Amino acid sequence: MIQRERVVAHRLLVAFGTRPEIIKLAPVIKELKKYPQDFELVLLATAQHRGLLDQMLQLFEIEPEIDLNLMEPNQSLDRLTSRVMLKASQVLRAIKPAMVIVQGDTTTAMVVALAAFYLKIPVAHVEAGLRTRDRYQPFPEEINRRLISTIASLHFAPTRQAVLNLKKEGIPIKNIFLTGNTVVDALLQMKTKIATIPPRIKISPQNKLILVTAHRRENFGEPLKNVCQALLQLVEDFPEIEIVYPVHPNPNVSQLVYSLLSGRPRVHLLRPLPYIDLLTLIQRAYLILTDSGGIQEEAPSFHKPVLVLREVTERPEGIKAGVARLVGTNTQRIVTEVARLLRHSLAYERMTKAPNPYGDGRASRRIVHHLRRYLACLP
Repeated sequence: MIQRERVVAHRLLVAFGTRPEIIKLAPVIKELKKYPQDFELVLLATAQHRGLLDQMLQLFEIEPEIDLNLMEPNQSLDRLTSRVMLKASQVLRAIKPAMVIVQGDTTTAMVVALAAFYLKIPVAHVEAGLRTRDRYQPFPEEINRRLISTIASLHFAPTRQAVLNLKKEGIPIKNIFLTGNTVVDALLQMKTKIATIPPRIKISPQNKLILVTAHRRENFGEPLKNVCQALLQLVEDFPEIEIVYPVHPNPNVSQLVYSLLSGRPRVHLLRPLPYIDLLTLIQRAYLILTDSGGIQEEAPSFHKPVLVLREVTERPEGIKAGVARLVGTNTQRIVTEVARLLRHSLAYERMTKAPNPYGDGRASRRIVHHLRRYLACLP
């Protein structure tokens, strides 16, 4: 009788350190767990953002095997980079994974990918190929993702534009896979929960809610001050609006925002929200002002217009589709663009009726399919 050789599951290390990484990796992790015969998963949390990360781990019921707990208050990029490199390298040497999976463009993703490269471990990059072509916008994410692209063996691109960006940089087409964005997968998983969550804050039914998130490093200082001044002018000019602003805990953000906006009528400053509560606010919002990359992708699933508080975006698909508009951080420009959507129903409707350019909810399945094929060819 011929005995078949037992197939050994390949050990995969999935690294994450921030809330957006968990949101977009949770569907991938869930899909990977369907194939225990193929994958032995090791989940590594750097805890680059401790509190925000923990919210997501609880929501998606993810428990990392290894938690480096590296967050420090107001940490500098150089110190964070060095600490992630040293600790992640120790982990990689100890567990010897067949592949490392990273997502997006955080310091965690870049440094873990580099640590894997130093040890000649293949890297798979989820959400590959996003570009602004401006190395300082967003900072440091634009350089982080470019570095990961030079390292990665597999590139899971969310859109055709991302595929094109990678091809232009000389990445072999056989290593690039168009998958869609896993954020859409995560939203579909959360839809039933959203329906059961009461609003975090009471807004008069006849008022229009404007959701604001602004926290990027390139907007620290004067740009963020300009945004706050715009919000103050808007609540003065439009008595029918209420502003809800979940404020990032970074003191470069929170100190300025609270000093300018605290106690102002119809301006609600909140602590960072659990993801499910944020989605509930997105669903309730009339429009959104944000410098977040993730919200640019999430809002179209709810048919909400997005005004992007940046000069450039690595997500041009939303701009081209008409669901988002770049407005920068100039006070008067922000006021003008918001006023246009408040006063002109046709302009508003055009932004709400455009199709979602970011995916169909099957990105995770495609990613895992390509991982299985790649790993099956390894010795």
